[in-house]
Amino acid sequence: MSDLPRENVQSYPRPPALEPVPQRITMRLGGVLIADTCQAFRVLETHHAPTYYLPPEAIDAVLTPVPGSSFCEWKGAARYFDVTAGGVTAPRAAWCYDKPSPRFAALAGYLAFYASALEEARVGDMRVTPQPGDFYGGWVTANLEGQIKGAPGTRHW
Repeated sequence: MSDLPRENVQSYPRPPALEPVPQRITMRLGGVLIADTCQAFRVLETHHAPTYYLPPEAIDAVLTPVPGSSFCEWKGAARYFDVTAGGVTAPRAAWCYDKPSPRFAALAGYLAFYASALEEARVGDMRVTPQPGDFYGGWVTANLEGQIKGAPGTRHW
């Protein structure tokens, strides 16, 4: 039985909301458990799967900064990392906001990961699948309803 309630991504707010995650978050890469925490946050935005941010002390993997950055109109400037564990390197698989906007200040230094780059990610007992497309980093779980953007033709809704 899942500990995640049914949620419709179309009812998520815009501008996005930030909230603590009561469920345990786990991630694996290269056969190694690289995160196990109950101290995560998630960002909820209309038509997006939630994006999960984990405290840096919860990550047991090598994070190597890589060139390039991006800018979110809500959170600010992000920097990216290659993630290495168990002999596997996932390129540009994680990002963080060192100095997020005041509304998202709690995310400072917390790390988000592309589910597509991981061997496995879970929210509670639910296995995660990546948000469609290659731009957004949301984590799709079976409790989500509604149309999630990211597939071709949905990027600029």
